[in-house]
Parts: sequence; structure tokens; C-alpha cells
Amino acid sequence: MTSRDAPIRVLMITSEWPVPDGRPRTTFFIKRQAEFLQAAGVAVDVFHFKGAKRPWNYFKAWLEVRRRMARGQYDLTHAQFGMSGLLALPKQLPLVVTFRGDDVQGIVGWNGRVTLAGRVLQVLCRVVALWADAAIVVSEHMKAFLPRSVRPRVVPSGLDLNLFRPVPRDDARRRLGLPLDRRLVLFVGNPAEPRKRYPLACDALALLRRALSAELLLAWGTPHSDMPLLMSAADALVFTSVQEGSPNTVKEALACNLPVVSVPVGDVPGRLQGIEGCELCADERPATIAAALERVLRRGRRVAARDTVLDLDERRLTQEVIGIYRSVLARGNGHPQIVEAPHAIP
Repeated sequence: MTSRDAPIRVLMITSEWPVPDGRPRTTFFIKRQAEFLQAAGVAVDVFHFKGAKRPWNYFKAWLEVRRRMARGQYDLTHAQFGMSGLLALPKQLPLVVTFRGDDVQGIVGWNGRVTLAGRVLQVLCRVVALWADAAIVVSEHMKAFLPRSVRPRVVPSGLDLNLFRPVPRDDARRRLGLPLDRRLVLFVGNPAEPRKRYPLACDALALLRRALSAELLLAWGTPHSDMPLLMSAADALVFTSVQEGSPNTVKEALACNLPVVSVPVGDVPGRLQGIEGCELCADERPATIAAALERVLRRGRRVAARDTVLDLDERRLTQEVIGIYRSVLARGNGHPQIVEAPHAIP
């Protein structure tokens, strides 16, 4: 076990890692957490693999994790998403698991219901949670998806507030080559992923155009470094997901003072509460979303939202994660249950 002054050595396991393989990714928050942990003095070794819902891929990855653990150079493992925690079982080291959304909530299909594969994933994640030494969820409502004996800590995904900051709208549009004279509504996410409900956003925009000219700006495959520019260039963000944990897109938009129009999902209702110029839709009908967008676009102003997400500074949340690591290591290994860790001192 590491001493208080020695660096904590962590094997981080994830099937979702942004790599330059041509596939668009939205999981930069995992890479960011690893980088901020390293900057804070934690020795993080990232093992990323392609699960692709194939048992053989998981088995090969499990063998590699066993090989790395056999070297004896880690103090604990940290699995990002519940399915990655399967690779750490049976445990050889204390295990921390971060559950981030559709792992414990289940994968949904185009009908809005959890698929059979999603239900299997839910069961596997609950097993992982029971054997982990500490669990993290990214929003309060996700606690209900874990076994009652599990007492997870809520640690939202953090923000790099130096990257996500407001830029004057016209400057951002010029840098991106976007027109200055059009209303642009931003949609962020994979349009082919049922959970994101891109067709719902398109239907809302079609209704909106009956009253107000506007274009839907799709951000998928966009370089992560360009996202703050896109959010500064847009007039509003439309968010239509059927299921989320703590969506980073909404928090990043607020950091850029971009008005958000969203259905009630994940922790978004709390995030938008009290922010003038943002709209939380009363229901998920296209007409309701279109009406909210019209109000926001006619208002024609940025929102004063950045201050509401300053507590999500990745540097502060990194210290919470380190506090959880230290709590787990202080207890030692061998207890197949999750115990709530104390809050770290910022």
C-alpha cells in the first residue's frame, strides 16, 4: 500500500478512449480526467481497448489486464464505465468504478426502451458494483440503478474551464467559416445513436422554421478543441437525449454562456434551474421544443451561466477522486462492498 506522500499508482481501464483512428468520439472527459490526475501527481497507466459488444474482445482485454496486474506495479484499478470493471474481476487490487450513464441505465433503442443487450449490461454492471471497493456516479439520479447496498459518491465529469470559455460570436464564426447572418442551433452527438434522438431535434427545427428562420448545426466528428468555438458561434444548443447521466455537452455549453434548450434528462433540470435565457421543456414533443427555441432565439442574447459550472473545474474534482483513492487504500483490499468515501479537502 502506498504511503501518504508516495504517488498513487493507478491502472485505468476503459473501452471508451479518444484515439486517432478516424472514429468520432465524445469521451474526451475520460482522457481529461486521466491527464488531470497525472498533473496532480497520480501515476496513471491507461489501458484502453475496443469492446464493440464482442465477448472475445473483452476476454483478450481481460488477459492483458491480468498480465499488467501481475507486474505488481499498481496500487488500485479504476474502471471507467461499469463494463470495463469486468476486466478487473476477480479482484487482485482494490477497484474503483465510475458509472457514467448507459452502462447502469441500459442501452436504449429507437423505440426509447432498454434493449436486451442493455438489460444484460445493467445486470453485469450491478455485479461489478457489488464487488468494487468504491463506486462513483456522475449524477444523483444514477444511484437508483445500483444495488441498495451500494453507497456511491457523486462526482460529475469535470470541465477544462481554460478550454471551454466564451468567445465573441462573430469572431468564432469567422474562425469556423460560418455565416454571420443566420441563426444557428447546435446539436452535439452521434445522429445514428438512438439515445441522442437527432430526428426529434430535426422535427423541432422543422416546426421552428414556420415562425423563424434557423439552421441546425450538427457537431459530430468535430475536433474537441473546436467545440468551444462552435458553442460560441451558435445561438442555442438543443438537447434531446432520452437518457443521460450528467451530459458534458450541456455543461460545456453553459461554460461558454450558450443558451440551452433541453428536455428533462439526467441532471440537466438542476443545471438549468435559475438560468435566465435557458429553457427546460415541459415535455418532449417537437412543438414544445420548437416553441422554447423560438423564445430563446427571439431573445437573441447569451446567458450568464458560466458561474454556475465553476464548481465543475476538473482540478477540484480531481482532488475528490484522489480522496476516494486514498480512502480505498486506507481500508485495504478484501471487502466486496462499496463504502462511501469522505469528501476530499480542495
